Amino acid sequence: MSVDRSKAPQFSLPTEFALPAPQQFKLGSGSTVFYFPTPGIDAVKLEVIGNSSRTLLTNSQSLIPSFTLQMLQEGTTQFTAQQLAEFFDYHGAEVYPTLSYTQEGLSLLCIKKHLFTILPTFISLFSEALFPEENLEKRKSQRLLSLKLEQEKPSSRANQLFKKGLFGANHPFGQEVTEAHISEITPALLQAYYQDHLWKDCTLFLSGDFKPQELELLLASLNQLPLKEGAKKKGLPAPVSTPLLLEDRPDAVQSSIRLGGWSISKQHPDFPVLAVFNTLLGGYFGSRLVKNIREDKGHTYGIHSSLVELDEYAYWVIAADVKKAHQEEVFAEIEKEIELLKTVLADAEEIEILRNYLIGQLFTKFSSPFDLIDQFKGVYYAGLDFSFYEKRFETLKKFTAEDLLAIGNRYFSSSERVQVRVG
Repeated sequence: MSVDRSKAPQFSLPTEFALPAPQQFKLGSGSTVFYFPTPGIDAVKLEVIGNSSRTLLTNSQSLIPSFTLQMLQEGTTQFTAQQLAEFFDYHGAEVYPTLSYTQEGLSLLCIKKHLFTILPTFISLFSEALFPEENLEKRKSQRLLSLKLEQEKPSSRANQLFKKGLFGANHPFGQEVTEAHISEITPALLQAYYQDHLWKDCTLFLSGDFKPQELELLLASLNQLPLKEGAKKKGLPAPVSTPLLLEDRPDAVQSSIRLGGWSISKQHPDFPVLAVFNTLLGGYFGSRLVKNIREDKGHTYGIHSSLVELDEYAYWVIAADVKKAHQEEVFAEIEKEIELLKTVLADAEEIEILRNYLIGQLFTKFSSPFDLIDQFKGVYYAGLDFSFYEKRFETLKKFTAEDLLAIGNRYFSSSERVQVRVG
């Protein structure tokens, strides 16, 4: 059969979107294992993630969780750091920490044929780490250098100042890391956090191609993990926002800017439409902000709007690096584009382009088994399940210009915003 290549293939949107729920198992510790089968794929990924206890620490000790996790492979009662590195490298395995403001854990990526050889050594990292002082000093020196570079880089500095402006300097999410925080860390503090706070209320995420007997053997091995229940959490202080933070750098020709404010979480019924509004505003290459500030005015190489969640808080933030001489104009244009989206209906062509982009993006988020795990974690820790994405798909098929107008007026009308300029 001949193909007429002068005609484009017929285009049609998907009509259904369903995701397979993971299998669930319970370990003796009470921890849940979510298993995602990956038929025909030899790679195995295992993540052991617990709830963070960082809120129990003083602000000056906020780096202890990250240093503790980073030091787990710096030596154990059985192996030196070099021996651990050579062992995992020889078996083609990658072991790395997982860290956020609310979760802490350790992950393993390897091929299936080496999994049961690797597991005993991987499991030993959960109880036999030693935190050698010499290795810690090297880590601290590296972190001091990294801190200096972060403070010099305008975009990193702007991110830090935005959180400080939104949450307040004394809030755990808004405090600035200093050299004193790094200097305070000792092997004893890391060992105490390791023994008393890590591996509490853990959830395990597993992907691989296992036969029933292999899976049963793996679960028995995972029962050897020293997982505990009863993570404690201290209430967070109320945020104290500052509307404007400036850090002038007289010799700079560029400024890194941020603008944002409080928003709603994934659990809110308005979130799916708000996510669409955010994308049209500044969430993709065809957004209003990109067309105006990048393409029409040439004031930036890129500008982006995001919806972010940190524990119980949610906010939106617009970020860009712009020509310093035009930063006032850029802020004015951002406000203009927000106002237009609140008052003028988007035309049908723009809506359909946006709809097609978002549906395509949603499907590409699930293009591999590892993607499936990541997207599941994204909703699991928000107290949701895969039905979140299925509801989002239904929203993407049906949202209207009127819906975007209403959501913009509902969530982008507050004058309580934080503005940051570095440069």
